[in-house]
Amino acid sequence: MFPWLLGMAAFPLLPSAQDEEDEDDEGLDESMKETAKEKEDRKSDHDVARLDVVKGLLKMQLLQRLRYILEVVRPAPHVVIDVLEILIRIARHSTSAATQILDCPRLMETVMSEFLPCSWTPPTSPAPLSVYGLPISTAVKLLRVLASAGRHACARMLNSLGGRERLSRFLAAEPSELLLEPGEAVRCSTEALRLWAVAASYGQACDLYKDLYSVLVKALQAAHKPSAPSEPLLVLELHRVKALLVLLTQVTHTAGCHEELQSGLLNSQGTESLPPPPVTWSHVTGLQATLIGLLKGCVRALDDPGQRTSTLALLPSYLFYMGAFYSQLSMQSSFRPVQCLLELESLSSEVLLPLVSHQAIRSMVESLRSYSVICNPVLSAPGLEVIPSLPGLACFRLKTNPSLVGPGSPLPLYTALFYLLDILTTIHRGLTKKFSSVVLSDSVLEYLQSCVGAMPSVSQASAWLLRHEHLLLYLLLRLAHRLVPVDSNAAKHASLFHQVALALLSWLLPGSEYLAHELLSTIIFNHELLPEGGSGGPEAATLAELKLQEKSTPPSGLGPLLHDSLAHLPSIRGCYLTLLAHLEPAVLSSRDRHLGRNPWLSSQLLPELSGPSLPSDWPFLPLISLYERTGVSEGGGLQATSLPSGSLQSVTHCLQWLLLLESWREEALKPVPPVAKLARLACVFLCSSDLFLERPVQELTWALFRGLTRPTSLQALNLGTPPPGLASFHDLYSALLAQYEAVSFGDTLFGCFVLLPLQRRYSAAMRLAMFGEHVGILRSLGVSLEQLPISLENFTSPPEDSLPLLRLYFRALVTGALRRSWCPVLYVVAVAHLSAFMFSQDEASQEVEATRRSLLRKTYYLTDEVLRSHLLLYFLPEQHSQLGFSTYEQLPPIRARRLHSVVVGTEEGSDGDSIC
Repeated sequence: MFPWLLGMAAFPLLPSAQDEEDEDDEGLDESMKETAKEKEDRKSDHDVARLDVVKGLLKMQLLQRLRYILEVVRPAPHVVIDVLEILIRIARHSTSAATQILDCPRLMETVMSEFLPCSWTPPTSPAPLSVYGLPISTAVKLLRVLASAGRHACARMLNSLGGRERLSRFLAAEPSELLLEPGEAVRCSTEALRLWAVAASYGQACDLYKDLYSVLVKALQAAHKPSAPSEPLLVLELHRVKALLVLLTQVTHTAGCHEELQSGLLNSQGTESLPPPPVTWSHVTGLQATLIGLLKGCVRALDDPGQRTSTLALLPSYLFYMGAFYSQLSMQSSFRPVQCLLELESLSSEVLLPLVSHQAIRSMVESLRSYSVICNPVLSAPGLEVIPSLPGLACFRLKTNPSLVGPGSPLPLYTALFYLLDILTTIHRGLTKKFSSVVLSDSVLEYLQSCVGAMPSVSQASAWLLRHEHLLLYLLLRLAHRLVPVDSNAAKHASLFHQVALALLSWLLPGSEYLAHELLSTIIFNHELLPEGGSGGPEAATLAELKLQEKSTPPSGLGPLLHDSLAHLPSIRGCYLTLLAHLEPAVLSSRDRHLGRNPWLSSQLLPELSGPSLPSDWPFLPLISLYERTGVSEGGGLQATSLPSGSLQSVTHCLQWLLLLESWREEALKPVPPVAKLARLACVFLCSSDLFLERPVQELTWALFRGLTRPTSLQALNLGTPPPGLASFHDLYSALLAQYEAVSFGDTLFGCFVLLPLQRRYSAAMRLAMFGEHVGILRSLGVSLEQLPISLENFTSPPEDSLPLLRLYFRALVTGALRRSWCPVLYVVAVAHLSAFMFSQDEASQEVEATRRSLLRKTYYLTDEVLRSHLLLYFLPEQHSQLGFSTYEQLPPIRARRLHSVVVGTEEGSDGDSIC
């Protein structure tokens, strides 16, 4: 993984965050609450270790115990290796843990003096009885992992602990001259190169590049010479060459920043600024010709079956270097555009086009889908984590799986290829069409199709591979985005590219904020990737709408709304980019890593793995953000009396984007459950007293609401599941009822939102809230039966079985709180359920039977003849009739007998003798 693109960056191996509510802090002022460190110190060792094994071990003085073992006990070689591996795992936990290793008295001094000496006596046997006084590659790896924790830790190790001297000692000589066992010598040299590469990624230790330039060039020139050592040593040598290329790539990135830093220093006018690195662009320009020659040799070597495996292993590193070189070249003052364009055309025709057309490369892309973590959910299953408090324990299973990271994996090669092509086509747009065959191959298109609708889960065991696959997809989409305007065949797949981009945006992990920003800026809101807008898509949507809806359509049809939304895509993009401006620090940090701005990089540890960078419901963010600023408070009133400026435009753009997604990119909203969609749309009504009355908001919300109330969508709408961020949907519905009662003005759209949760299959608690606490709403809930976009049978079937609710229905009808002229929908609902309940012949408990008889008796004696006849003669709901239901012409015999038995039985019970 280290030589892959951005391979030295890694997630800290921290357990998933577990919020623990501390009741002692409830009600206290912020200044009086305990800090996280104070709470940590108050916990017992066991409690800390139960949540985080590494943190618990550090609290139990593990580092001091390990130092004692190394310094005093001086154990056998395998124990020393185990201790160093434990230290490596602790260093991977977090920057704080790595700092504690560096701070532990005499620990690192012991490691440096005993296991990384500058001089040593050659071992007398391949397996010495003691490794004290001999260099150990695992110790160099420990230095590299500690350096990855941050630039300050790296500088401290290089300058205070003697790391710089060790680098010179291990790299100035060939591995065969290190007087160590051959395999261990190569491993020590490899780890030293990796350590130096990490230091160079911060712009540090680059002065050694000038001192060891001749050694590095010599090693580079010998990189691809035919050799026939034993197989294990060949693999080790390949790792060493790849580490060398990673080092040169990082030095090139650092040298490319020299001019910018030098200019900043001259213009700083006394203010603090970063010093320019000791390497300049002129120091690395000579590497280009050597690397191009080696790259040409790789293409020729692919025809030799004996060298094909090693060539395929080295190709990604060569391609990464060339991409890094040209990405920095275009920013230098010495950049000559015409000469560069000629070079790129030569590189394309002599190297890249023969490379992508080679059978060995084409056969690798055919297996792309089978190697994908995204397309194979089993590989990203969260169940791979063995111990939650010790994340990463299951990573070994994936890392040792040859099908994922072995030489046959296409991930590193195609990531490198698309990286270089992205750089080249950025500089020379005319080359784009020449590489259309790579993007439009059947294997790549099938892979992209498999990504659409995939929902990979994130865990420490899968995140390291998912991040690299995300990078591959991003670079592939960048090339596809450039192809669509210039290649008619690519334009045919524009919709597929857009669907994958939307899916990728919701998958991107912390540390990839720059990729998310670039996707939003260039691809997500690109009109050319929404071909439905220019091929009769809006008109087709209007026709489909007319088939599903009759009189409940909004003032404007769906087609014009889609046309208008497409026309406003640039403004919609600006809306979302403005809303996500709070992520700017993360975007800039991520940009420095992805663009090789090494002197600005602070750490090779990525942000904590807490899930994707953007929430799955990011298209709803403008609504959510406005609600959080101005929405209904716990007391029921609005938190703000007036909306912030630009709120109407922001909400309109949000609804326009949601309409485009729901109409043509439904898969993009698949991760958002329907109940969450409904809850987010409810913010339109909750964040203001009159926003929902604005015409564009009305039209767009109507269109989205009708999409939610399609029969298939309604079937998937489960209001029993709490929407993300809420304790229950009932809480949201209570706020919605209070808001309707206060500011609705009898609005039909708002009324439909209030009616939807009253369907029979949802909890009776919401119907009880309506007819109990908010019965006054019934006077203004004037949604007609024709305007209701939901089938009336959803409200009337099956029969109601809640006795308190049935009593409330009856009371509302009898007292006149519920009238057909005021609330026709719920009038039908109440009549239907009461009639079915009173005349039910099903066996029931004594309480239910008594309630039936009581309600039927009261109905018989009603003075309101219309209501009495409706309750007694109700037959079936008929949504399109004037009344809303059909009635019997006269009381059926079975109902008449039931009514007679109830009424006569009551009279007999009160005055039996006179009746008889």
